[in-house]
Amino acid sequence: MNRVLAVASFALIGLAGCNEPTNNATTTTAPVSTTATPATSAGAPNLQMQTILTGYQIIWGMDFLPNGDLLFTEKQGRVYRYTNNTATELTGFPADVNARGQGGLLDLRVHPNYASNGWVYAVYSSAPTGNGPTQLNLARFKVSGNQITDLSTIFKTSATNTWQGHYGGRIEFDRDGLLYLSVGEGGSGTYGGPNAPNQNGQNLNSDWGKIHRLTDSGGIPANNPILPGRTTPSTIFSYGHRNPQGMALNPTTGDIWATEHGPRGGDEVNIIQAGRNYGWPVVSNGLNYDGSVISSSPTRQGVQAPIFTWTPSMGPSGLAFLTSETFKGWKGDLMVGGLALTYLSRCDVRDNTITGEEKLLDRQGRVRCVRQGPDGNLYISLENPGRIIRIVPQ
Repeated sequence: MNRVLAVASFALIGLAGCNEPTNNATTTTAPVSTTATPATSAGAPNLQMQTILTGYQIIWGMDFLPNGDLLFTEKQGRVYRYTNNTATELTGFPADVNARGQGGLLDLRVHPNYASNGWVYAVYSSAPTGNGPTQLNLARFKVSGNQITDLSTIFKTSATNTWQGHYGGRIEFDRDGLLYLSVGEGGSGTYGGPNAPNQNGQNLNSDWGKIHRLTDSGGIPANNPILPGRTTPSTIFSYGHRNPQGMALNPTTGDIWATEHGPRGGDEVNIIQAGRNYGWPVVSNGLNYDGSVISSSPTRQGVQAPIFTWTPSMGPSGLAFLTSETFKGWKGDLMVGGLALTYLSRCDVRDNTITGEEKLLDRQGRVRCVRQGPDGNLYISLENPGRIIRIVPQ
């Protein structure tokens, strides 16, 4: 079945309160509803929204090849290449993808030096013992036509995730070509507090609940931090993470920014720094799902505080910084996909702070992945149905 919609332009992007697309490409406006200080609208671009493909399952990750072709993943375990208005499944990806719970085939990233080395990276969950505990795998491969070749696994966690939740699963590269992989707490469940049964985030002998930094072949960079109790670096770059489902390189500072799911409230934006502890499960701005208090204070000595939080939880997922001049006054802002509250958040970024928020695409679907394309446009994957839209500044 051909599920590609031949670039149908159906709406200008809607602000909060504008729930359904219109049938024309004219500019529409609506009141902005935010959960934070309203973002400035000065210099806002006029935007048009185009659906480029639809009818898929959950499109978890996507990225662009240098020639403009789009690679994207379906959570169930499929990789596609979209070119000339046609999406074709690539053959040769591992058959052991385990899509139970929150797992499956997650993010996909093209190496920043793809033109010279041809590497593509993907992260997925598998269950080595069949339907038992799961692990997270980082694979790299090459693409030859519609076939995956030269595939190898360059990093994997222990197979100890018994509830198939909180994988994290984002990939990002820094300016030096080092690879960052976000890994959620995994384990037997999620509960915050000093006596929480799942302490993976604080356990420096566990791969779970960490952001890892690797070389592009899976090695340990020599300048990775030496963590407490260690004498040499490991792949662990930061720890104390719950479920970091978004990462992006800040093009101005070179820092890696990450979004993280809180429990009941307390979703976070963090600037990831070497060797820092981000607190979970002992510190949080949110409550446990049963309403119990996690910490008497959301801050603690030795714990890196987030630069921005959401309460109630919006379920932050993919994110991207806008770098194109065509976005006018929005250039430099951070775009964050929301799963639970189904909107795209535009965050005003000033230096290393977020000064306001504006809701876009409100209630159009769960926003899973956010990428700026090589054409300067913004590409968003939404769920139910799985589809990719392109946001074009006019």
